Amino acid sequence: MGSTKILVTGGLGFIGSHTVVELLQEGYDVVIADDLSNSERFILDNIEKITGRKPTFYHLDLTKKKSVQEMFVSEDDISVVIHFAAYKAVGESLQLPIKYYRNNLFSLVNVLEVMQEFSCEHIVFSSSATVYGEPDFLPINESTAFKKALSAYGSTKQIGEEILEKVAAASNISSIALRYFNPVGAHSSALIGELPIGTPNNLMPYVMQVAAGMRESLTVYGNNYDTPDGTCIRDYIHVVDLAKAHVKSCERLLNTYDNPSHEVFNIGTGNGYSVMEIIDAFEKYNEVKVPYTIGNRRGGDATSIFADVSRSEKLLGWKAELGLMEMVTSAWQWQQQLMSEKLGETVK
Repeated sequence: MGSTKILVTGGLGFIGSHTVVELLQEGYDVVIADDLSNSERFILDNIEKITGRKPTFYHLDLTKKKSVQEMFVSEDDISVVIHFAAYKAVGESLQLPIKYYRNNLFSLVNVLEVMQEFSCEHIVFSSSATVYGEPDFLPINESTAFKKALSAYGSTKQIGEEILEKVAAASNISSIALRYFNPVGAHSSALIGELPIGTPNNLMPYVMQVAAGMRESLTVYGNNYDTPDGTCIRDYIHVVDLAKAHVKSCERLLNTYDNPSHEVFNIGTGNGYSVMEIIDAFEKYNEVKVPYTIGNRRGGDATSIFADVSRSEKLLGWKAELGLMEMVTSAWQWQQQLMSEKLGETVK
């Protein structure tokens, strides 16, 4: 397995970095491509601290095809691409849709074209539960029909899956799209975790920053949804469990030969937690307070989404193992580590 090389685009990001760690620990060789637009270079060093191995790193923009080609020339034996690289803020995508279409789709098309040029035949695509829009039935399974996307971000994931399906049908490329639900938590080492640049767009990092005193309070966007406590419900999954699903997907692509050319899998826990349940759990298990206020609903937010993950369990041999307590405590340990490092820099 040591000779199997995997390219991870966006590999210094939140999910990407955790996946790189899992791949390295399974014996794969890893190449990272990242433009550092929503990640930090020090994560590369921390990956090495965790695994004892430092992946090859390319700082490049995947929307520039020539840069992708040059990387593949240097790394001419890539067996699988895991494609994370994309802008991902739902709210921002409502305000700047062209930015999202250009970046998320051009990068995917460039990667696929260059894969064909260099006879790389396997890709795992970072998709999202946002492809389902506002579902009529819960839990959502992989055959649930797409609704109109609620954001440009969700639209790029719908289009990305369609591109992969069509390319796989017309070429030697085989693809797996993983539809994530809501990744949270951090590695047990507290050396890697979610690191939003600027104002966080996701719930957990905002909760962490409020608990740390970096922000005055959290705004809960709406408490009048049709849910038990009036706040939105999501299927939160620990990022380490999510990372392991990518390893399983690589194994499936590399070791089986009679599967469909394009497959999709839900990656979640099958359980839904409301915004208030997340806040309460964070306070309870970490023994900290998270001040919050109730605001208006936010555009692009579905009321309730959680997954049917039976297909992933059966075909990928994967199942989430970490619970809500591990999600909120590991996230807080990561935040505390960041604050400790910042304090050390200040003292110096």
